[in-house]
Amino acid sequence: MKLASLKHGRDGRLVVVSDDLAWCAAPPLAWPTLQSALDDWHHAEPVLRGVAESLSHDAVPHSRFHEREAAAPLPRAYQWADGSAYVNHVALVRQARGAEMPATFWTDPLMYQGGSDQFLAPRDPIPFVDDAWGLDLEAEVVVVTGDVPRGASRDEALAAIRLVGLVNDVSLRGLIAPELAKGFGFVQSKPASALSPVFVTPDALGDRWRDGKLHGVLSVDLDGQAFGRADAGEDMTFDFGTLIAHLAKTRAIGAGSIIGSGTVSNRGTDGGPGLPVAAGGRGYSCIAEVRVVETITGGAATTPFLRPGNVVRIEMLDERHHSIFGAIEQAVVAD
Repeated sequence: MKLASLKHGRDGRLVVVSDDLAWCAAPPLAWPTLQSALDDWHHAEPVLRGVAESLSHDAVPHSRFHEREAAAPLPRAYQWADGSAYVNHVALVRQARGAEMPATFWTDPLMYQGGSDQFLAPRDPIPFVDDAWGLDLEAEVVVVTGDVPRGASRDEALAAIRLVGLVNDVSLRGLIAPELAKGFGFVQSKPASALSPVFVTPDALGDRWRDGKLHGVLSVDLDGQAFGRADAGEDMTFDFGTLIAHLAKTRAIGAGSIIGSGTVSNRGTDGGPGLPVAAGGRGYSCIAEVRVVETITGGAATTPFLRPGNVVRIEMLDERHHSIFGAIEQAVVAD
């Protein structure tokens, strides 16, 4: 089952979307928004599945689904917690800085609490304010949870995953280091992120969803050129069950919480830094990582961060080359 929110008011209007992303149908009025359905998932989920089944048989009123008319599936959420499940990415960053990699990073997930009061729509522009801020993209996988009790196990956490999607976790690299130096985490360096047009139930992903991970190539294009083709299921040190259980160690998690994977990152075939797509590698899911690799291999970073006029596109295609979640496609625009 695929769900989306059309632009309407502050929280969007929930629709059920066909598997090919061509059509959408409205659910009963009891669930006008995705958050209302997540709050009442026990009752809403079977009804929404019925709408999806009717839509597949052209047996319910429906209209064309246009990704440009979609809001973020959750235009605002009760919680946005982003992990760093691909420890390869963290290791490369620390190597470039000459910083030691603590052994605990391989056993204890990193995670920060992001701003969840606004998520950009998948076609909203990325605001550019100051070149010194170092505007960057980060292509990631996200899941949306139901209620998760405090102290939940990994298996309990996995069972609470309701939906899977993608995010462009916009980052301001020039502000990150000064903020982290304060020892109190990200605030100004993490502006609003953009979500994929459609979120998908895990069962609808088939074999792509297994072991708490989304498997498949996460395509990142920059200005129409292939920038990243990393496989989201590979080199993921911490699966989503582990990430959610980590967050729930000391507190309960409310329905509608969004949990991110962190930047998707693959090792090179030799176990070292990966190569750009143009050089036969899988490329990168953020500019910071290619700059780190340039520093490690050549002594200095040369790839610039995002500037006005750049266009970022993030999506995942199925075996028939059809988009699974729709595309995040954002132009960088001077604000």
